[in-house]
Amino acid sequence: MSFALTKLQRRLCNALQGGLPICARPFADLAEFLDTDEKTALEQTSQLKERGVIRRIGTLINHGALGMTSTLVAAHVAQERLQEVAEAVNALENVSHNYVRKHYYNLWFTLQGESAEQIETEVSNLSGRFGIDFYSLPAEHIFKLDVRFDAEGQPFDDVPQVPKSEIVELTETEKQILSRLQDGIEVSERPFDYLCGEGLKIEKVLKTIQRLSDKGVIRRIGAVVDQRKLGFAANVLFCCEVPEERIAEAGMRLARFGAVSHCYQRKKVKDWPYNLFAMMHGKSMGEIQDVIDKFTEAEGIEAFELLPTEMELKKEPVRYEFK
Repeated sequence: MSFALTKLQRRLCNALQGGLPICARPFADLAEFLDTDEKTALEQTSQLKERGVIRRIGTLINHGALGMTSTLVAAHVAQERLQEVAEAVNALENVSHNYVRKHYYNLWFTLQGESAEQIETEVSNLSGRFGIDFYSLPAEHIFKLDVRFDAEGQPFDDVPQVPKSEIVELTETEKQILSRLQDGIEVSERPFDYLCGEGLKIEKVLKTIQRLSDKGVIRRIGAVVDQRKLGFAANVLFCCEVPEERIAEAGMRLARFGAVSHCYQRKKVKDWPYNLFAMMHGKSMGEIQDVIDKFTEAEGIEAFELLPTEMELKKEPVRYEFK
């Protein structure tokens, strides 16, 4: 169900999704950008959180910069076993997202690990535990990763956003701050002050956060919204088969559609010949279908699958431990 939001609330939603300014009083900076005052910006942000339009304000960490790897896992789970298997998957701390999709392969989740071997072992363990084939579909190329939902009805900049791929060595101070940033950001005049102490003053905290951002470890510190409450009632996982020699160009063109939040080239596996994946969102399935029609016609794609989301089982960031 979508919510009726004021013009200011819609602009605030978009600004917060873009990221908080890294400064002592970020809501004051946002207020100036939005032609309002700090008190109003704080009050309206709190109201959006209370109504559930904003799920949380937190730090989006680039797991690749920490040397982590990830995969998308798919399985066919009989309806009578779905709850049992889903609960076991949700209990894994390195699973961030888990969904039931309308397809023969109905359970889809993202799994992170310190290596491809660790992920392979985890997937194998699940298969052995439940007697079900779990298929790992690791990303071979990222074309877009930009999960934002426009609250104003205007398309976001369609230049695909891709996290940096270089692994970064962290200092002890960076580890300390990044670890605590995972707890989320409170809506207050000085939301970064809680990171101070133990010899850390706000100036050093802010410089460290900016350095982590510049290095590509922090993608942004901003709002994660409930897209359904902004009117984005439809979403679908689109999977298609593209010849290897054309997939780079096709992936970039698909990533430029505003309806696409994620776009990856993924490894093919037995019984699943598709190698280009995209998450698409819209106010209706008709909007999404228009994008699919344009893309498949332009690229001459005949083999593809649509997997609408039926149920969200888990959606929370993986928490990292820094040694």
